[in-house]
Amino acid sequence: MLSLATDLGLGQSMEHVLRQCLIALRLAGRMGMDAAGREVVYYTSLLAWVGCHVDAYEQAKWFGDDTALKEDFRQTDFATAVSGPLFMLRHVGAGRGLPERVRIGAAFMTDGRRAGEAMLRNHWLAADHLAEQLGLGQPVRDGIEQTFERWDGNGVPKGASRQEILLASRLVNLADVVEFFHRTGGTQAAVAVARERRGTQFDPAVVDAFVEDAAALFADLDCVDCWEAVVAAEPALSVQLTDAQFEAALEAIADFTDVKSPFTLGHSRAVADLAGQAARVYGLDDAESTAVRRAGLVHDIGRLGVPNTIWDKAGPLTRAEVERIRLHPYWTDRALACSPALASLAAIAVQHHERLDGSGYPRGLSGGVLTPQGRILAAADFYRARTEPRPHRPACTAAEAAAQLTAEAKAGRMDGDAVAAVLGAAGHRATRRPAWPGGLTRREVQVLRLLARGLSNGEIAEQLVISRKTVSHHVEHIYAKTGTANRAMAGLYAVRHGLMDDA
Repeated sequence: MLSLATDLGLGQSMEHVLRQCLIALRLAGRMGMDAAGREVVYYTSLLAWVGCHVDAYEQAKWFGDDTALKEDFRQTDFATAVSGPLFMLRHVGAGRGLPERVRIGAAFMTDGRRAGEAMLRNHWLAADHLAEQLGLGQPVRDGIEQTFERWDGNGVPKGASRQEILLASRLVNLADVVEFFHRTGGTQAAVAVARERRGTQFDPAVVDAFVEDAAALFADLDCVDCWEAVVAAEPALSVQLTDAQFEAALEAIADFTDVKSPFTLGHSRAVADLAGQAARVYGLDDAESTAVRRAGLVHDIGRLGVPNTIWDKAGPLTRAEVERIRLHPYWTDRALACSPALASLAAIAVQHHERLDGSGYPRGLSGGVLTPQGRILAAADFYRARTEPRPHRPACTAAEAAAQLTAEAKAGRMDGDAVAAVLGAAGHRATRRPAWPGGLTRREVQVLRLLARGLSNGEIAEQLVISRKTVSHHVEHIYAKTGTANRAMAGLYAVRHGLMDDA
């Protein structure tokens, strides 16, 4: 999943890293690497570029669209002393007018040049830290460290050369570039770039092995299910994470997502914690509340696909920029939905910018299509975002954020129960909403009244303008919370607790 998010940050089509991993593994097999070596290739390949967004703020400041900068990186062989500076100067101030480019270029010659030279080192350090958090071994971390080393010794972070560089890193380095050239120009283009960089960026022996069998290495790459093929390639994936390990991995991903911009540091954890607490206030059970929190941890991973020239823009956004932002929940959904373990979180996370009246994004969902979990996450994200500074505004006070969220509910864009739960979890004084017996929510009481009067799930759905599936969900909760098992007993419970009068 991280590899798919990395593709977005690299300006690559999704599955670039997965395809790169398959190429590297196939080449490793042809070069006789043992199982332990192939495992290092596997994880090094999937995580090699994962740190590419940690200094996206600085990249955008000096070079414009940070995703475009990284996309162009593969097309340059930094074989001479002037290659790096020329690459940077070519991109300095990209997207700005000439006077602005001249001003940025002059500033770049001092502070900017040092920042540019530190970027690849930053990427390695961030990826190494994440690998440590995910519990990967030292051989993989060593492989990640040498991702940006070169055969000719002109790489970073230590200028290692030739046999000093791990074979796993040499394979991944080649696979990353040839995958791009194969996808954009075919096998002939991939072979040509490997030959051109033989002895400079790439190990000659690795290039020779690749060129000798290039057609077979690329065979069926466009036809296979890359996700399934990569999962099948690593037996260690049969290991099951404990709940605590799974939670820790999601928290690491949350923190890693938020460093995309200095304005979002800590945002995902804060949203997750608030949403998880609000879910319990709302009346969801422990399993559902845990799912809401976990969805909150990964809800913004699609942000990596939007350049920082947009996220960190202080002025008004253009229509095109707004449209790119509206895609980020969709990209979150696409990255998470590939994994059976994460698909249920994707279904919640994708709703964090949807609104009850259909004015949200990415799909413009409305009414009963939105789940209680999604409504809670949307309210929590709205509240937390308002209490954090953004490039175009200062942070709101908690009271101001609460007032804005309440206004969204009154306008029909946010669910009132979800808003009340979020505000309660955030420590605001409870509104005049009654405390229903048994932990029932206001919506569940509405469903209970209609259920007690003999309406079918379909009739309840029609009357409350929600989906039949949502009604079924509420009915299950009503039975569980009231300790009943059928309409008659639930109706008796409602009468005994004075719930049949409209509130």
